[in-house]
Amino acid sequence: MLIATKGDYGVRAMIDMARLNTGNPIARSAIATRRQIPEAYLDQLLGLLRRAGFIKSVRGPGGGHSLAVDPKDITLFALLETLEGSLSPMANLDQDEASAANDATGQRWVWQGIYDDMKARLRSISLHDLAEAEQRAEETAAPRYLI
Repeated sequence: MLIATKGDYGVRAMIDMARLNTGNPIARSAIATRRQIPEAYLDQLLGLLRRAGFIKSVRGPGGGHSLAVDPKDITLFALLETLEGSLSPMANLDQDEASAANDATGQRWVWQGIYDDMKARLRSISLHDLAEAEQRAEETAAPRYLI
């Protein structure tokens, strides 16, 4: 599985909003600067995330974007599927069982198992988990000065 720039940048932006989740809108330019995302590209991603119901936006002075859902209720799987589309490693793995039964390729079971395992893993990781992991990583990477 290869996560494209769209997924990477979108998840970065969501982590930023989760870490600053005060209920107040966060300016797009601030997110873009902190997360090193081109602002025009971020604007497109924020539109996708808003339409999916993950964020809400406020226009005008003091406006910006904020989470519309608790970060504990947003899975990495849901974010990546919203941003990138299907994460299936093979065509038609997302189909219902009746449609899948018509696909008699000898390798389908391998890819289906991998896909099912990946979905389970990505669904077990919340946006809250990602934000906390980033916070811990920053704390352990911070230089310590002893006198």
